[in-house]
Amino acid sequence: MKIWLAAAVSALAIVTAAQAQPAAPQVTYIHAGHVIDRPGEPPRGATTIVVRGGRIAELRDGTVAAEPGARTVELGDETVLPGLVDLHVHFFSDGDPLKARLEEATRDKEDAAFLAAHNAKVTLDAGFTTVRDLSAPPRGIRALRDAIARGDEVGPTIINAGRMISVSGGHGDANGLREDIFEAVHNAGDYDNTCNGPDDCRRAVREQIRLGALVIKFAATGGVLSNVAGGLGLQMTSEEMKAVIDTAHSFGRKVAAHSHAAAGTMAAVNAGVDTIEHGTFLDVPTIRAMIAHGTWLVPTMLAPQTALAQARAGMLPPASLPKAEQAAAAARASHALAIKMGVKIAFGTDTGVSRHGDNAREFALMVAAGMTPAAAIKAATVSAAEVLGMSDSIGRIAPGMAADLIAVHGDPLSDVTRLEHVDLVMKGGKVDRDD
Repeated sequence: MKIWLAAAVSALAIVTAAQAQPAAPQVTYIHAGHVIDRPGEPPRGATTIVVRGGRIAELRDGTVAAEPGARTVELGDETVLPGLVDLHVHFFSDGDPLKARLEEATRDKEDAAFLAAHNAKVTLDAGFTTVRDLSAPPRGIRALRDAIARGDEVGPTIINAGRMISVSGGHGDANGLREDIFEAVHNAGDYDNTCNGPDDCRRAVREQIRLGALVIKFAATGGVLSNVAGGLGLQMTSEEMKAVIDTAHSFGRKVAAHSHAAAGTMAAVNAGVDTIEHGTFLDVPTIRAMIAHGTWLVPTMLAPQTALAQARAGMLPPASLPKAEQAAAAARASHALAIKMGVKIAFGTDTGVSRHGDNAREFALMVAAGMTPAAAIKAATVSAAEVLGMSDSIGRIAPGMAADLIAVHGDPLSDVTRLEHVDLVMKGGKVDRDD
């Protein structure tokens, strides 16, 4: 009996010890004909990429046989790139403003959460493995961010801003609502992002951080989509901007400024903002200031085209039409000038104005404005990673980096529209899509 009991205890100990051992990391060998491992530098030819436990382990020349137990992904002559980064999306918007307005009174927060989760999955399928969401319900986008990080939902890594900080009556306020509805949304605490004066703007920033914001966005100027006929000019004072930026930086958050008019952009740049979103009406002095301060431009070239088409189709409030006309007319020349003068460019689309999944259409617009395909790809990888402070984990294919990869047919360095048709998406070593 004692011998049997001792044997049973020993066997149980062996099983328990085996169960306590961590599972061996999944190993994947990817065979590709071409690899743009460090965008902005010459690409590699035929390469084997070895992925271990969600990270890049090594890159070997040619086709290397997989080790025992590893899986193999055969990509033939396809081109592999780092996962793309979009620095300006809105997952809680679906690119259909008329539908959103019609459903405003019937769409619950729960409906919006499922919509955002769907948009996140569509975005990942399009090859974008990391995004900045630059205005959304704070608790909702924080919950989606964390659900994706846990693996409960499928989508890109999210760096979230919560709601955009705005002066009262500005682009980020609840404009054009009936008085009782306006009071209801404010009384519900949904617009704690509005502020007036430096002290109040510091409060608004802290409020978004309390609600989970990892980056802060503010409206330096008016906006096309807001239902206010105040144009696209300066709305927030320089003192208010500096209060927003200094407060965010003191919490370790970077700051993005929604800005159309040159005066708003100049004020934000002088106040120390990290990125200018849109930059629709740039002039030479403002561009020189951006270069001097090292300020990034996220041009969102797809947005003005989309907004103009929506405004002309009656999908936006009447107050938006003249603003859309102005923005679309000025944006391309403004961005072309910024590119020519050497402003640092990072990729962003303002998707949510346009439809999710169409993000890569931005590349062709960037090339039409004067960027090479290589520079446009770098803007969505190496440069975007630098903006986020994540250069040690995303934006390149190198040992130790996250295994965030995409594959496309053909050569995107010759034809950047190849990025509009992604065949494989891997995030964190897991294949999300393989066509």
